[in-house]
Amino acid sequence: MGLIGSDTRSVYFDNLEIPASNILGNPDKGFKNFLSTLTGGRITISALALGISQAAYKIALNYSHERKAFGKKINKFQSISFKLADMATQIEATKHLVYHAAWLKDNNHSIIKEAAIAKLFSSENAMKITTDAIQILGGYGYIREYNVERFFRDAKILEIGEGTSEIQRIIIAREILKSI
Repeated sequence: MGLIGSDTRSVYFDNLEIPASNILGNPDKGFKNFLSTLTGGRITISALALGISQAAYKIALNYSHERKAFGKKINKFQSISFKLADMATQIEATKHLVYHAAWLKDNNHSIIKEAAIAKLFSSENAMKITTDAIQILGGYGYIREYNVERFFRDAKILEIGEGTSEIQRIIIAREILKSI
């Protein structure tokens, strides 16, 4: 449905033997390393959600400045200007969460909670922002000419990949409950 440029598929290995000299890391730590990679990947997904949100917002903002209805630009209507204000606010909040999680990772701090928060917030906001962008563009938002329909399709997988929104809530709850 989305991320058409990403060739995603299952990979199967049957009776595969790996020589000891080709094994990366400690085999006893494989699952722990996998979870660490997954946690770091949540920041990448968050950044992708941020980029999609910014692109959809920019198109909606520009369109609202060009499109006229009833003799005035549609961004002069409160319903449209409020959507744009909410989109801008969500993007700024997303930036702070993503950049903070990335900074923590770069500085070797624990990122389990922060990566999950950034991923949950950014991916759900990407869906909301792309939905609002489609709404602002009306019928044009539903066709390929303006790309917001593609951003909408791409945003959906971000709520699923690297752990669904429900999984992020479990992780966040687990982490915050550790501190009491």
